[in-house]
Amino acid sequence: MRGVILMCLLFCVNSVFGQSEQSVNPQNSEQPVKVLDTVKWKQLNKVGLDINEVTFVNWNAGGANSISALLAIKSSLRYKKNNLIWFNEVRTRYGVNKQENQRLRKTEDELELISTLGFRKDTITNWYYSGRFNFKTQYANGYNYPNRDNAISRFMAPGYLFIGGGVEYGKNIEKLSFYMSPLTFKATFVLDQELADKGSFGVTPAIFDALGNKVVEGENVRTEMGVLVTNSYETQVLENIYIKNRVSLYTDYLNSFGNIDVDWEVVFDFKVNDFVKATLGSHLRYDNDVKIIEETEIEDEFAERGASLQWKQLLGIGVIVDF
Repeated sequence: MRGVILMCLLFCVNSVFGQSEQSVNPQNSEQPVKVLDTVKWKQLNKVGLDINEVTFVNWNAGGANSISALLAIKSSLRYKKNNLIWFNEVRTRYGVNKQENQRLRKTEDELELISTLGFRKDTITNWYYSGRFNFKTQYANGYNYPNRDNAISRFMAPGYLFIGGGVEYGKNIEKLSFYMSPLTFKATFVLDQELADKGSFGVTPAIFDALGNKVVEGENVRTEMGVLVTNSYETQVLENIYIKNRVSLYTDYLNSFGNIDVDWEVVFDFKVNDFVKATLGSHLRYDNDVKIIEETEIEDEFAERGASLQWKQLLGIGVIVDF
């Protein structure tokens, strides 16, 4: 009985769609009909785990046993219909390292959400009118090792939010994108009050009286309005070598216009097979609001040394799964 009902339903569905297709051009059914692009959803999920381990036994050159692991997850969802495109992506990475006679240390910590909505006037042009949302923060406390008593960063301290609109060029926008927004709002969140009172990450610090009593708390949010330029590029340079490049440049109109915040990441993926890969990456940052803290000669006292170039290099081998 269930099979009969299912066959009847399928027959009805085929009849409805068959009639709708025949009624597209009732005047001349022999001429080809131009059908507009249908709604297209495309989802890609990628999980990778890199593990590096070093062990020494009676090694006369010396050395310390160590093991490190890095978990990376990326999930993207794209909607495309006619001249409208909507791209969403979640990227998260977390890494730890354990060396002999040392406590566990964090090596990587990132959470990023990206959403871009674009519209072009026709299928010939590669220029889109785009709006973009970007949010970044971290999961766990960050420390200036070996000191673990004073956290230099926490979850939502900092947190960065970018919202803006502009134009985006992309002949194959999933692989090559150039985006420029002349009006982008940037908010820096420092929701940890201790860090906010210190004026970390550019927020207004707390005000103290002569006795050291806090009169006014430090602000938890810093807002800016400026210009944002980004570029992303992905390509296969050789059969088993894939390169990904992302650059973000931002400058604020009101506070030190021309002082550019830089976020530049280059990653080489070396594919061994469908599941095993090696990764070589470089990540460079500069933000004038992020001051470098250095330890002084006085115990448990640190001094601010101003902004400096930040650089991180990554080399690892691991497994990756796409689904």
